[in-house]
Amino acid sequence: MFNLPPRLDAKLNSSQFSNLFTFQVAARHLSFTKAADELCLTASAVSHRIARLEAELSIQLFKRLTRRVQLTEAGERIFEILQRTLGDLSEVLAQPVDADLAGPLTLYAHPSIAHAWLVPRLAEFGARFPGVTLDLRVGNDSVDFRSRKIDLALYYGNGEFHGLISHKLMQERVAPVCSPEYADRHRLFDSVQQLEHCTLLHDSLAWDHAAFDSEWAMWVRYHGAGVPMPKRGVTFDRSDLCVTAAVNHAGLAIGREQLVSGPIQQGKLVLPFGGFARCGEYDYYIVHPALEPLPRRVSSFIEWLYECASQPPTI
Repeated sequence: MFNLPPRLDAKLNSSQFSNLFTFQVAARHLSFTKAADELCLTASAVSHRIARLEAELSIQLFKRLTRRVQLTEAGERIFEILQRTLGDLSEVLAQPVDADLAGPLTLYAHPSIAHAWLVPRLAEFGARFPGVTLDLRVGNDSVDFRSRKIDLALYYGNGEFHGLISHKLMQERVAPVCSPEYADRHRLFDSVQQLEHCTLLHDSLAWDHAAFDSEWAMWVRYHGAGVPMPKRGVTFDRSDLCVTAAVNHAGLAIGREQLVSGPIQQGKLVLPFGGFARCGEYDYYIVHPALEPLPRRVSSFIEWLYECASQPPTI
């Protein structure tokens, strides 16, 4: 029986459990790159998760050598414990899946949150719940649960969903974003007056009944009078298309923190006028009809969404 290293026997949160699994895969391969391939992540994301785990547990798990990584003594001990524990768990999971955790689950989501936040995380859900078949549909409309066989919806809105049950998943903050090249070319850093010479990128369907420039108008109201608004603009019907245009130097978009943290960490986008701010009342909500109890596969998916929302964004 191994003695646990210091602090490992302390209470672990959901983020640390996720990062321990990332560590187990990296330790098995002794390669962050091979672990990234297995986990459908980037090597930098694997490195970031393991570094965060080491910092939170105050344990060095790997020695970073020139062209490879090597487990430390503590890393070896933790890896052996994880291998044994995950092996026992695999034997249990190899048994037939519980019937109420199997079957179809249809999710309707706004396109931008689906593309930029949800889809990159689906491999983890599939690995954890192999018996659930997810059918993801996207659109900007408010879905009619009575006429369409939808279990859940994932919306960006103000929380008003009449006749439905809603749960706030994540709070959102916003800020103008653009490529570093665009910011340099227009001398935007800490100079909001230069905005009048720029092209604004608009999400015309940011939320129900939004005007084409609602997000920019919300940001200007938050910052008060004196912010010059240019006449030039390009309009899309999805926030992620605005972001893609911004990455490719087409102008300035209103970036939602939950959706643009990755491109910012990667250096593809910058915040020329400062950090994110909570300028309005719009957040992400899980919505479903009043149904008690919810099928277990649906409630498990909701719990998994909350677990994802509790973790810091990764590249």
